[in-house]
Amino acid sequence: MSKFAKYLKSSWFFFSMIIGIVAGIIVGFAWPGAGVLEPLGTLFINMMFCVVVPMVFFSISSSIANMKSARRAGKLMGSTVLTFMCTTIIASVIMYVLVRFIPVYTGEPAFEPGASEPMSAGEMIVGFFTKADFPELWSRRSILQLIIAGIFFGFGVQMCGGPKTKVAGLLEEITNVLMKVIKLISYYAPIGFFGFFASLVAAHGADFVSSYARAIILYYIVSFAYMFLIFPLYARFGGGKGAVKVMFKHLFRPAAVAFGTCSSVATIPTNMEVSEDTGISKDVTDIVLPMGATMNMDGSGMSAIIKVAFLFGMFGKDFATTDALLAIIVATVSSVAMSGIPGGGGTGELVLCSLFFPEQLAVAFPIAQAIGDLVDPPATMVNAAGDYVASFIVSRFNDGKDWLQKKLHADARKSGANQK
Repeated sequence: MSKFAKYLKSSWFFFSMIIGIVAGIIVGFAWPGAGVLEPLGTLFINMMFCVVVPMVFFSISSSIANMKSARRAGKLMGSTVLTFMCTTIIASVIMYVLVRFIPVYTGEPAFEPGASEPMSAGEMIVGFFTKADFPELWSRRSILQLIIAGIFFGFGVQMCGGPKTKVAGLLEEITNVLMKVIKLISYYAPIGFFGFFASLVAAHGADFVSSYARAIILYYIVSFAYMFLIFPLYARFGGGKGAVKVMFKHLFRPAAVAFGTCSSVATIPTNMEVSEDTGISKDVTDIVLPMGATMNMDGSGMSAIIKVAFLFGMFGKDFATTDALLAIIVATVSSVAMSGIPGGGGTGELVLCSLFFPEQLAVAFPIAQAIGDLVDPPATMVNAAGDYVASFIVSRFNDGKDWLQKKLHADARKSGANQK
């Protein structure tokens, strides 16, 4: 099988999504009555909602319950998690500043924002973490609260024996089954998005499509700019003098693999190779790179902000500072904490939509999901290539700020000895 054929095989979902969306847009423009296709999209949305709610609870509780040890703290892991969170926050803030100056939705509001009453700080805190009754947790409108409940349940299983318990095994099996169900539903996704976008364009016209393309193009430009402008700053901070040159010498291999496969996990072997060539210690790479594949999500943080900014424009709401702060917090939590959960990207989109657009969830969620699917290649590139760059920072905190200079000096001495 040729490399091109392998690429098509691994990227069939991405291309089928594009074909479905483009076909839906064309039909929506060409046929004013394309609103009759809306049930095709509604069918997909309803199926996803019915599966994603239990999937969130079982996958999160299972991942915690099946950890070999609940106490994985330490200097290395602490600095790793702190690095991931800081870089994700920085990426999210950068994207927010950009979308304030470059609006991603420039048309007239397509939907009514819906009535909402101001909440006190206490009500926001209570509503952010809990629900008044257990049945209310099992709702697509309560995803964030369900995640918190899943975390507590997972740690409860840990306290009873963790992976050794039958409950942990049951949680893992249920999670695997639900993920297979989601995979089956995903085969229908291109048809669902075809119907959804055909009816949406027929109803709301060119304003929606032009802003949609604007958001996608902006994200691609920002992703590459982030890699060329911000990554060098991280490398310089983590590795000191000469680090930027070393980083760029090795960066493009994992970036290309990530962009082509849309998988941070698939990029781990390449990241391991370039990290070894760079001189990063094995104990750092063994922690940073596997964790980074599921936790270091600068690209996902940026995509979360651009999704919310797009939806705020579409619903005629001002993406004000207070909302932005909440969006950045949720983007960081959903990108760093939930990305390690199967289906975590879709879960993050659902959390954002359920927080800001609870009454318009059926419209907001598929739009956010579609944007997420279309920006997946550059988002994964920033995420996975960022794992390699993050290892520079973690090395500074654990091996000293001159770790790279020692490696370069040792290489120079070895090269000189060989020449003699």
